[in-house]
Amino acid sequence: MSLPNSQKERPSVTKHYECPECGKRFLKQTHLHSHQRIHTGEKPFSCTECGKRYFRKQHLISHQQIHSDKKLFSCTECGKSFKRKEVLKDHQKIHAGEKPYECAECGKRFVTKGQLHIHKQIHTGDKPFSCTECGKRFRLKEILQYHLQTHTGVKPYVCTECGRTFSKNDHLQIHFKTHTGEKSFPCAECGKSFISKVYLSSHQKIHTGEKPFPCSECGIRFRLKSDLNRHHRTHTGEKHFSCNKCGKQFSRKESLQRHMQIHTPKTDTREIKCCKLEDSGDFQTFPQNQQL
Repeated sequence: MSLPNSQKERPSVTKHYECPECGKRFLKQTHLHSHQRIHTGEKPFSCTECGKRYFRKQHLISHQQIHSDKKLFSCTECGKSFKRKEVLKDHQKIHAGEKPYECAECGKRFVTKGQLHIHKQIHTGDKPFSCTECGKRFRLKEILQYHLQTHTGVKPYVCTECGRTFSKNDHLQIHFKTHTGEKSFPCAECGKSFISKVYLSSHQKIHTGEKPFPCSECGIRFRLKSDLNRHHRTHTGEKHFSCNKCGKQFSRKESLQRHMQIHTPKTDTREIKCCKLEDSGDFQTFPQNQQL
């Protein structure tokens, strides 16, 4: 009796070509040569559009689709189109609710490996992108590009309602919802709605207890990066907020606001009954500090 296909023994395949660097073996010598470029850093395939270089020709071909206007791969769920099949596959995981990539530090899960890699920089503190103007460093290239506009002062996006200007269109779109009252991102836990997904994600950490921002000095963790930055000043002694009346400096805006009350004269508005008006039984009232 013959065995089912699933139980038949497959012939063993001998991989004759071994990498002297790491010991990995390959069926073909061309595969070995391609692999060895990982160790040597050689990138023989360059993009004629932008000059970016790659280890393998397949990677270059995939990259070149970025420069093309054609979007050949469409999502059957929502109709959104993509230039690369791999990007479409990652996008489809959003509809499936699939998040296969988990952060070993905090357990948060992500749709793509790239998203996980970016998230990990929160824990490692890695900031590979630096500003050529002031030296400040950033986790993401997009954040650096946004920061550079603080030096140029360019804010091309104008709100038609109030005239406020923004450096990014998505910031304008979020701001515009403050005029329309639109809050299209509801919290599944408590029902509270928000004008952007970013605000919703920040809020949801209240329910999950997630605190992904640890202090490198003392280890205390925070829900928001802004809270971590404010706390970190207690270690560095930085005082960014100064009083324009006396020059005293503070590490927190709230502390400056409390201090400013010293310079604001207080008016005692308590009233006292002073004297009866003639021909009436009423009393005229005056502020307590007003002289009669």
